[in-house]
Amino acid sequence: MNIIRANVSNPSDRLSIGMVGEERATVTPEMTVAYFVHGMPAVYATPIMILHMEMASGSAIEALLPSGFVSVGMDVNVRHLAATPIGRVVRAISRTVEITTRTVLFQVEAWDGDRKIGDGTHRRGIVNVVDFERRFGVTTPKLST
Repeated sequence: MNIIRANVSNPSDRLSIGMVGEERATVTPEMTVAYFVHGMPAVYATPIMILHMEMASGSAIEALLPSGFVSVGMDVNVRHLAATPIGRVVRAISRTVEITTRTVLFQVEAWDGDRKIGDGTHRRGIVNVVDFERRFGVTTPKLST
């Protein structure tokens, strides 16, 4: 059995240009701008579209990151091109276009059927979870029994 071990000094060494991730979601009332802002239309909210693009990007690379590493969002540059009503299925697609030692740039798109509703870029940083949490003082709350 061949075991591929990533070089932890370069946690992106198993990644490649063209890797694709996808996230599908049916638009619910909780995903609309009206849910967050009174008086606004009940259509797919831009921050939720960005979340789905980020999730697609993370899923494109997560299986190939070394144990103990994850990717975190660090830059988003997107356009929201068209409104999408409740009940429609949105598909966010992400493709790697640039890889450095510690970051990955993705081309992202969102679709409602055959209509593009968003596009742009998203960059994710590759971090060691333990080091990241220590650096920023992240603690896990203890559950009471």
